[in-house]
Amino acid sequence: MSRKVTISSTPWPIRGSFTISRGSKTEAVVLNVYIEEDGIKAQGECVPYPRYGESVESVTAQINEILPTLEAGMTRTELQTAMPAGAGRFAVDAALWDLEAKKAGKRAWEIADIAMKPATTVYTLSLSDPETMEQDARDNQDKPLLKLKLGGEGDLARVAAVRKGHPTARIVVDANEAWTKEVYDAIVPELVKLGVEMIEQPFPAGDDDLLRELDRPITICADESCHDRASLPKLVGKYDMINIKLDKTGGLTEALAMKQEAEKLGFEIMTGCMLGSSLAMAPAMVVAQGSKVVDLDAPLLLAEDCEPGLVFTGVEIAPPEKALWG
Repeated sequence: MSRKVTISSTPWPIRGSFTISRGSKTEAVVLNVYIEEDGIKAQGECVPYPRYGESVESVTAQINEILPTLEAGMTRTELQTAMPAGAGRFAVDAALWDLEAKKAGKRAWEIADIAMKPATTVYTLSLSDPETMEQDARDNQDKPLLKLKLGGEGDLARVAAVRKGHPTARIVVDANEAWTKEVYDAIVPELVKLGVEMIEQPFPAGDDDLLRELDRPITICADESCHDRASLPKLVGKYDMINIKLDKTGGLTEALAMKQEAEKLGFEIMTGCMLGSSLAMAPAMVVAQGSKVVDLDAPLLLAEDCEPGLVFTGVEIAPPEKALWG
């Protein structure tokens, strides 16, 4: 066996800008891992996330630490203890899944024993003023499920504006840790009237014990509070749903185990993503099978995507082609 690993980064421009409660960005910088073994080429991608103390440089350093062992033939199972959960392990894990599938002449989901079907994703509206978000909603009448990025003050006006702009849309909202108890108490009854189906991460991860004492007439989903299986016990009694993102779990291997454990604990499943290319979304399509909410619209928000990318028909995503991943 001869295995060579290469690491590089790629900036993908965003259409316009993308804004959440923590700030705006105009490009998504991803880290790519390429593995070539005995003439077979495999690849994976991750999105280092500053919220979790990650950067392209720090994640590259993490991967370089295990590079000799990885090139010597490290398996996916061995990877789980060789690297911590996070973006770096995701890129390596994805490349190893891709390699395994290509060597076996199977698709990755066949190896995972999961039936693969197209998935319908939410479409995300960036945080802005109510007028802009209303117009964004009007411009996306063909999107049946909208995810609204919120930021605290003025959020009720934003949701009401979107409902006005797209009266028939199903709506979920993501506060990205921006709310206080006072905001929650004031806004949630009104969001019920506006037909909001789910609220993602209303409070900062360190302050979410509040949810144990509050009414939850709308499904509450954990994002920043939820990383891998070790996160799950402390979420019981606070959240109704968890958002599984492969950049947080450290890859598909842990994500599938986490999904199974979460379902046993009674959580509904959302499959989410960071802002990356189709290469990062492709492994998440395996987790998305059977998920209550699928949020893999990142390629639709980019000005450019990898080639080949995932094939979108509106907001329906086809299973990834072999040339892309898995």
